[in-house]
Amino acid sequence: MILDFVRATGGVTRSDIDVATNLERQMFETINLDRRGFLGTAAMTIAAADFSMMGSAAAQAVRRNPASVPPIKPGTNTSFGPLKQIDAGVLNIGYAEAGRIDGPTVILLHGWPYDIHSYVDVAPLLASAGYRVIVPYLRGYGTTSFLSSATMRNAQQSAVGLDIIALMDALKIQKATVAGFDWGARTADVMAVLWPERCKAIVSVSGYLISSPAGNQTPLPPQAAFAFWYQYYFATEVGKAGYAKYLNEFNKFIWHQASPKWNFDDATYNRTAASFNNPDHVDIVMHDYRWRLGLADGERQYDDLEKRLAALPAVTVPAITMEGDSNGAIHAPSTAYRNKFSGEYDYRLITGGVGHNLPQEAPQAFAQAVLDVNS
Repeated sequence: MILDFVRATGGVTRSDIDVATNLERQMFETINLDRRGFLGTAAMTIAAADFSMMGSAAAQAVRRNPASVPPIKPGTNTSFGPLKQIDAGVLNIGYAEAGRIDGPTVILLHGWPYDIHSYVDVAPLLASAGYRVIVPYLRGYGTTSFLSSATMRNAQQSAVGLDIIALMDALKIQKATVAGFDWGARTADVMAVLWPERCKAIVSVSGYLISSPAGNQTPLPPQAAFAFWYQYYFATEVGKAGYAKYLNEFNKFIWHQASPKWNFDDATYNRTAASFNNPDHVDIVMHDYRWRLGLADGERQYDDLEKRLAALPAVTVPAITMEGDSNGAIHAPSTAYRNKFSGEYDYRLITGGVGHNLPQEAPQAFAQAVLDVNS
């Protein structure tokens, strides 16, 4: 999603391209080009140059919670309890729930191509700490479905954010901590700036991910653009047909690219892959990436919300942003988005070969961030 943020905040210079090109020459012989790791490094260099003049917001640091999350081996848990369903807005949302009904609420949001199993180890850790944990399938995934066949299969950022507000309303949750990665991190950011009164705090992997189609019109140099091959592939009808035909192979390939050091097994992938069988999944994924590039229209009912988001407003609620040290998905350095968080704030780099799917790869660190952002 750094593609969105880089474009939205100013583009690149000739010197940036030269830096990336030189970096490519130095690294080409040692890094396999089928990993997004090389391209992530190149794009981070570009982003760092772009944002070198951006100032830091004056804000207090988030305090570490004296309560520590116990160690857990990733993959300790493989399932949730029985899933629940509830009508919320334009959807019937499927979700997992754990913990005390009267505890402080945390909502955990997945991304693409992932699902609620990204939090299968995080949820019990937070439940044991006294939280009420809600883990919904986003539109187009798992057991979440549209209430009407006439509703546009729309994945623009404000619509997905409003889904979670509708879920909170349906569950009579006035305020919650919202935590996520990928689409889920973007949604946490969106909720924090549009409805700060509903967000106690957020945890956002890879930082500030709000963008706009207009802001995404600045071309990127080839080294960075290559990392987003799938977005350009999805812009074509052949790409849509290819994604539908090779759905499992495609998404497993993305998993390997985004988390090159995560040695997940077939059973782990297959538990998540079942959620891609949702009848709206392909349409939702296509609309998300086409809308970002201005190749698909949104719905007029969201225009005012999108206009507010296009201004790239700062997140004012307490926030922790995180990154895995082996995130193969292209992402900005933390300095690039620091001034987009004006409240209490902390940034954490999680080491040990942690990739893009941070909550599933490092559940203890992710759960600890949720505890700390609430301290």
